[in-house]
Amino acid sequence: MADKPILPTILSLNAGYVDTAGFLALHGLFTAHVTGNFVTIGAALVMGTSGIIAKLLALPVFCVVIMLARLLSYRLVARGTAVLRTMLLIKLILLVAAALMALRFGPFGAGDSWSGTLTGMTLVAAMAIQNGLHRVHLAGAPPSTLMTGTTTQIMLDIADRIHGIPAEQQSAVQTRLARMLAAVLAFAVGCAAGALLYALVGMWCFVVPALLALGAYLRHQDAALPVAPT
Repeated sequence: MADKPILPTILSLNAGYVDTAGFLALHGLFTAHVTGNFVTIGAALVMGTSGIIAKLLALPVFCVVIMLARLLSYRLVARGTAVLRTMLLIKLILLVAAALMALRFGPFGAGDSWSGTLTGMTLVAAMAIQNGLHRVHLAGAPPSTLMTGTTTQIMLDIADRIHGIPAEQQSAVQTRLARMLAAVLAFAVGCAAGALLYALVGMWCFVVPALLALGAYLRHQDAALPVAPT
């Protein structure tokens, strides 16, 4: 598969946006960084806030969707169907569905309402698809949802550059550093944009992830087209 450097950046931007907008709209639910819900479950239990059911469901839903996506990918390969393109399309459909539910049922007054939980799990499913396709098809790119490991490697690379590294390693370190900085920056911009648009337009902010997913899907379509001979 041809390298598509713009695709991981779009995914990181979307993950930061979805995680932040979902956290604000769905009573502290992490939709991309789902293991973060372990922390918010404890906080909800102590503080008596709502949304515990959705937080408990997030990780099982995430795991089941990834397994189903993996099994589907085997069928797609057997049929000669493009796997990455199909997964991007499924993610797009899930984000469109989540946006429609947010516009129809939001704002969500209670985190454990059926509408809020369903919207949250749809977003979790979309991010599960993204995590799976990233791990399988974009393994050489930095993760698009978990930035702790990426930030750690950035700091290690910067320290190595300050100390000095062999000339034969400089190019590889510089390339890795640039890609990881782009991922962290895109995620941070997504977080800021998600918070800002939630404050400004409320539930309409969930239209943006669907548009970003559409852009990623169309970008992949373009990249997959053969180049016409001149």
